[in-house]
Amino acid sequence: MRAVDTNVLVRIVTRDDAQQTEAADAFIATGAWVSQLVLAEAMWVLSSVYDLGPEKIAKAVEMLLYHQSLTVQDADVVKAALEHFRRRPALGFSDCLILEVARKAGYLPLGTFDRDLGKLEGAQRL
Repeated sequence: MRAVDTNVLVRIVTRDDAQQTEAADAFIATGAWVSQLVLAEAMWVLSSVYDLGPEKIAKAVEMLLYHQSLTVQDADVVKAALEHFRRRPALGFSDCLILEVARKAGYLPLGTFDRDLGKLEGAQRL
């Protein structure tokens, strides 16, 4: 199976460049893998560059999770992170994903100086 980079994922979500969107759609048509790192980076781009708010970020993650041509790395971990993010959008999707990756790996608590992240089960504010 092929894999996609951040800019391909951003084109799939934003569809803001017709030529690149067409190329991205053609590339993933037979299936493509999305790493958690690419997903986190893409959500950062959508938030920072495209100025999408938490609700639209959550919808983008969900769309990618259930996209017929995409396989997201450890989708169960991403779904758990998405649940945290929907409940506490101020955390940012990446922080929620970091916690859930640590949980799946069995390395809790996650030490953090982040006041809000430290409130989640499995995190410990230092």
